[in-house]
Parts: sequence; structure tokens; C-alpha cells
Amino acid sequence: MSCEPPVLIISEDDVWEIDSTTYADCGHFVDWDQFPSFTEERRSPSPQELPHSHKELKRMAREGHWAKRKNLRAEAYNNIIKNIGCRSGTPDASVYHDVSERLFGRRGILDHPLPDFLDGCLPPAYCLNARGETAVKKVLICIGNQYPDITYSPSLPSVVALLLHFSEDEAECFERACRLISCIENHKCYVDQSFLAYEASCMTFGDLAKKYCQAGHKLITTSCENSSEIFSDWIMWIFGDLPFEYTIRIFDIFLLEGNKVLYRVALALLKHYRSHVDHEVTDVRTDIQDFVKNISHHLSVQKLLEKAFSIRLFSHKEIWLLQLANRKALSQRGITVMQPRQPAHMAINLLEFNSVIVTAQEMRVIWSWIPERFSLYPPVLLFSTMEHGYSLQRFYTHCEGFEPTVLLIKTTGEEVCGSFLSSDWNERRKCSGQVATYFGTGECFVFSVRPEMERHEWVVVKKPELVKSAPPSPCSRPRSYSNGSRVSTSPLRPSTPTLSSAPSSPSLFPNYLTVPGDGSCGRLSPFLSVRHFQLPTKTASMFMSGNNSGIIIGGGGGQALNIDANLNIGRTEHCETFDNPPLCEENFHIQHLEVWGCQNS
Repeated sequence: MSCEPPVLIISEDDVWEIDSTTYADCGHFVDWDQFPSFTEERRSPSPQELPHSHKELKRMAREGHWAKRKNLRAEAYNNIIKNIGCRSGTPDASVYHDVSERLFGRRGILDHPLPDFLDGCLPPAYCLNARGETAVKKVLICIGNQYPDITYSPSLPSVVALLLHFSEDEAECFERACRLISCIENHKCYVDQSFLAYEASCMTFGDLAKKYCQAGHKLITTSCENSSEIFSDWIMWIFGDLPFEYTIRIFDIFLLEGNKVLYRVALALLKHYRSHVDHEVTDVRTDIQDFVKNISHHLSVQKLLEKAFSIRLFSHKEIWLLQLANRKALSQRGITVMQPRQPAHMAINLLEFNSVIVTAQEMRVIWSWIPERFSLYPPVLLFSTMEHGYSLQRFYTHCEGFEPTVLLIKTTGEEVCGSFLSSDWNERRKCSGQVATYFGTGECFVFSVRPEMERHEWVVVKKPELVKSAPPSPCSRPRSYSNGSRVSTSPLRPSTPTLSSAPSSPSLFPNYLTVPGDGSCGRLSPFLSVRHFQLPTKTASMFMSGNNSGIIIGGGGGQALNIDANLNIGRTEHCETFDNPPLCEENFHIQHLEVWGCQNS
């Protein structure tokens, strides 16, 4: 609403006004006999008071300086949460007093059912005494009263229980929880509040696992009939299965940095689980849960956090864009209420799928590689050389208007390779004449199927240290570079000089390639759009390109795939965009070519 006050955003260099109120009274909801002892050593002594620098506060949280000092942690929580930008009218402690008096004044808490958003789950104990467990239930009931729009929130009971540890009373815990629920800061969400939001976050974790924990993702998708059920557990690994002493350290960082740290930790848990598994597992879901519950047998909380922060995730904004895209896809599928979503591989019907290039089982593997929001849909054949002939113009005619697409190629040598292409081939029309424009996003990848199955993603996914996030740029037209390469009319060219798509390799021909432009102003940028990154070279963003002379996938030092206008001759090389080896024999003839789309895309 336009009448809301401006949101207070805290930057890395901001100086906070620290409330030095003592919190000697916090902790009376805790059963101290059950409370774990913290024996882990730290490299530097703990400070006696909070720093005024937000950056220093983040450092303290990551290094665990509050682990043995509940008063300092309580003070930190108070100052972190009161600085969160919230909606106007967010319920505070006075509201809790009024609501609790009205709800519990004449009737005991036993007369009030827990909110429906718990979906029958009991709040975790987390070393709370009987008084604390009752207080958590009361706070949750009052939250349900004040937030009737919350329909599903599996992590909220854990958040309330953790906050209660370091709150002076129920009202203070309620106010802090409400501020987390009502957060309106950019690209930050503390608590999922609907089944749709929760499922979107689970899909986002599945996408991140594909990129940052490929071995763990492969284990789950090949061992389980319903892999989506396992990925849907990710948030409860942290707010349900981890021991309290691990969860509270993660929660310290979570309050300062948002849910990105939760993705980091869940990926680190999956990575460590995969490295730990040296036997065949019959029930992967239960095995992961047991592994997380007993994580202390494998590594300390500090080591877990070090592993988590060694994973170079993309920015908060990129993760937010991915989650929005997943949420939109779920909405289009009608998944807004409590209903399971179909696992990705089940989108391929083994009896009905028909391709002259890959088997249904091979297509299931390929479909498990593509982003979660697209794997919700079954594949549909858009173009086939067997049906439509070997014509580039017919290729464009049948593929334009579909986004994304999967390109499959079978060579006369019986090798199979292809690519996942994130953008509509119609994008090639944005530049007129003979100029071919590179377009697409960082979700594109190339792969081989036979003789071996292997996927090669955008080099920035594999080596995020190559770039840093770029600030939003003004609208601009796609840029043409005079030092680019042409789309070769004959990719099979052993007797001619190699034509590179790297801008550092000048070409004598006029139909030069360009890198993706910024797109239209005011339109939501797609996930992994090039405009979000400061790339070291233009060759890192050469995803897909095409004109009347042929199509190219990948660039820089060579092309991952270069197909001629007759869809007859091709060439594959190492390229800088995907850092891939040749996907098959370097110079090849095409036996069959197919393009598949998502049925409802």
C-alpha cells in the first residue's frame, strides 16, 4: 500500500543503534538439564558486547561467538529483529496481551486446537521445559488468530521455539515472530506461509542441488520413485532433524542473512551425506533423516558451516527470481493447496514415449536435469527430421513460440548428444539482416547421452568465482561486436582455418555474433540472466544463436554444437561458455535430429 512508511534496509556498512538492555531474565522457558554443553573452541575470544557494524555482527554470528553467552545472543536477536523492515500494522507485544486474554482468559489452552497451518505437526521441544512448550503453543495459536492467510508453514513452530529461548516472555516472542512473518525487505523471506510458497522453495532446492550437489541429486533421483518427496524435506532437515546446538547456530546467521544460508546448509548436508554413503540404500529418505539427526558423529557445527559457506551460491536476487519462476509454474499447474506434485521422471510415460534418438529411460534422466519448473510437464515433440525433413526453416517454424526446448542429435556414428535451451528461438529475430545474436540464459546446458551420459552447465555455475553480481543496468539495444565470428555455413571444415566465436578472434565475414542484451525495461528478468553478472569475457555468455546459415550452441574458442542450414553436417568442440569437451566425434553427420518442448509451455 502506498501509505506504508519506507522500509529500513540495513546495508553491510550501516552502523546500528545497539540497545544494550540486559536480558538476564531470558531462559526461564528452558530445561537447563537437557541443554547441551558447548565444548567447541573458537579461534578468537568472544567479545563482551555487540559491535555497531552490521558486517562485524555477521562475522560474529558465523564464528559462533554467542554460543556460550545467552544474554549476548538475546541482545543480538532483539537488535537484529527490530531492524527488519516490516509491513505497517505488524502485531506487537500489546496485541499479544489482548489476544491471549481474549482466547485464554476463561478457557485453557487445551480447549484451543493448534492452527491448521501446522498440518498436524507438533512443535519441536528444543530443550524447552513444560512451561516453554505451552508458551510455544499459545504463541502459535495467537499467530494463527492474527494471520488467517497463513495456510501452511512447517518451519514456523521451530522458529517460535528458538525465539522463545531468548525472549523475556511470550509477548516478546510473539512480536519477534510477527516481524519475521511480516518482513517486506527485498529478496528476503523468513517464513513460508502457504503450501505454494513451500513447494516453490522445495523446487528451488532441487534446482540448486542439480547445480551444486550433482552426486547427491543423482543418488536421490536414481534411488527413489518419488524424488520430490525427499527434496520436500530439505527445510525440516534444518528445523526438525538437526540437533538443537546445530540449529541455533544456523538460526543466528539466518536472522541476519535470510534463507540463503538455509539452502547452503541443506546442500552441505546433502553433499556430506553422499560422501558418507558407501552402500546401497533401500530408503534414502529415512537414511538422510537419520544421518542429519546424528550429524555430530560426522562433523561439528563449525565444520558444517564452513562447508556450507564454501558453496558459492548465486545472489539473493537470483535465488529469489528462481523461486518466483517455480511458484509461477506451480500456480499454472493448479498446485495451490495441499497436494503432492508429480516427480520429474514420472512426466515421461514409459509406454507412450516415442523417440528415434533416445529411449524413455534416457529421456527420464535428461528430464531430471532440466529446471524443476519445466520438469513438471511431460515432453512434447515439436520437430523431427524424420517427420518434417532436414530443413532449418521448418526447424524454426516448429520451434518458435516454445520455451524452453531440448535439442537431441543422433549421429551416423550412433552417438547421441544435445542441449537444453532456455529461450525461444524467436529471440534470434531481434537483430535484422545477417547479424546473428547470441541469446539465452545461464540455465542452458549441453550434454552427451551415448556412449556416456554427461551434462555440462554454464561455466559460471561451475566457477562462480569468475564473476560477481552486477547492478541493474539501463535498457540498451543488443550490442554487436566487430570482433565476433560468423555462423558457419559448413561446420565440417578440416581444411579451413578454425572460426572461433570468441570476440578476440577477428573474422573477415560480415554476419557477426553478439552477446545477449539487457532486454526490455520493466520486465522481470529471468533467472540467471546475463544482465545480472559482470562477466570477465563476452565468451562466457554465448548460449544459443541462429540465422539462415545454421545454429550454434555455446561459444568462445569453439562451439559446443554448430549445425549447418541443411541439418546434415555438424561440429562439436570445447567452448568457454560451457567448458565442455567435444560432445561426440568432432566432425559428424546427422542421422536424426529432434526438438522437444514442455507440453504446457
